Amino acid sequence: MKSLDDKKVVNAWAMYDWANSVYPLVITSTIFPIYYSAITKNENSGVVDFFGRNYVNTALYSYAISFSFLLVALISPLLSGIADYAGNKKMFMRFFCYLGAVSCSLLFFFTSGKIELGIILFFLASVGFSGSLVFYNSYLPEISSPQNQDKVSAKGFALGYIGSSILLIISLILVLKPDLFGITDDSLPPRIAFLFTGIWWILFAQYTFKHLPSLVEKRKTTPHIILNGYKELIKVYQEIKTQTKLTSFLLSFFFFNMGVQTVMYVAALYGDKELKLESGQLITTILIIQFVAIAGAYLFSFISSKIGNANALAIAIIAWIGICIGALQVETAQQFYSLAFFVGMVMGGTQSLSRSTYSKMLPETKDTTSYFSFFDVTDKIAIVIGTASYGLIEEMTGSMKNSLGMLTVFFIIGLLFLLRIRKINFNSIK
Repeated sequence: MKSLDDKKVVNAWAMYDWANSVYPLVITSTIFPIYYSAITKNENSGVVDFFGRNYVNTALYSYAISFSFLLVALISPLLSGIADYAGNKKMFMRFFCYLGAVSCSLLFFFTSGKIELGIILFFLASVGFSGSLVFYNSYLPEISSPQNQDKVSAKGFALGYIGSSILLIISLILVLKPDLFGITDDSLPPRIAFLFTGIWWILFAQYTFKHLPSLVEKRKTTPHIILNGYKELIKVYQEIKTQTKLTSFLLSFFFFNMGVQTVMYVAALYGDKELKLESGQLITTILIIQFVAIAGAYLFSFISSKIGNANALAIAIIAWIGICIGALQVETAQQFYSLAFFVGMVMGGTQSLSRSTYSKMLPETKDTTSYFSFFDVTDKIAIVIGTASYGLIEEMTGSMKNSLGMLTVFFIIGLLFLLRIRKINFNSIK
């Protein structure tokens, strides 16, 4: 095994962010939701039939996200347990990468009248993306020393923002200027973008898989290997309960992450449905978020080095509360762009610091996969509750603005738990 902070290994790890970040940007944040909304909103005033049951189109989208993350939350302990005991962490990461990438590519065949196909492939792509992150995130404390983990985590997010933005710009040219390529079918450019997303994901992930070591030592297997992951999860839970600061952080993360992730998944749909923005305006908004988020990731890494991770995260959460309140007042595209600037600034910092803060707070252990499996299960359940609640409130009240008010409450609860943590010298944590 190579030593900590090996440049080639760190770069290979961060490169996976470059590879897979095209999924959350192109598929969950921009091109896919805009395309999905366009082909479904004209059917019975946005009500679609999915295997014989009617749903509000945007609510069905939220439910598909919720169910995919619920599945990953249920199976990730199983997978992490097998990976720990069989020594094949990278193999599982590769499997989920390919599942997600191939599903993205197959969305090329998602056209009007094929709602079931589109939702199923979207679901599988989400499973692939979130499943691979269980193993990807668990590498961080094994390749980087505690004092460098903020920077390494920020580097991964920054590469992800840059790489995904490049593909989004290419997709944007395809969608907005199809005549340049002799394309006359309006549905073809976004479907080509889905295909490019899958190819990009697989292609650049090869560098990661070539240079990233397996790291996990193979252990003696047992007849109950299927249950090992869940036993490890219970063991981690029991250990975490004895650590007040780590417990407070995870509770805070659980609530504020509901808000952060839900905003990521529904921002484009909100702009389309509530503000009636055009496709070009929605994509411009996401691009603003992407490029500002690069600076935001490094800015909050710098802030955390000065005042501590918990305090830096508290600043970010307060900003999120202001963003949610401000979004209720937004009425024009220009106001939406301004809001996007602030979303990008805190989004990069919140995601990067959440991952590195948890990594720093872990007790000494070689079993990082199980600890990060617990972290990822917390993350996934938060997404399940956040997106499902968002869709349910929209269906019940008929307005996304009511759902947005719920996100504000999530952020406030997350802040209250975080404030229980006093200033921590994270560098003292081995």
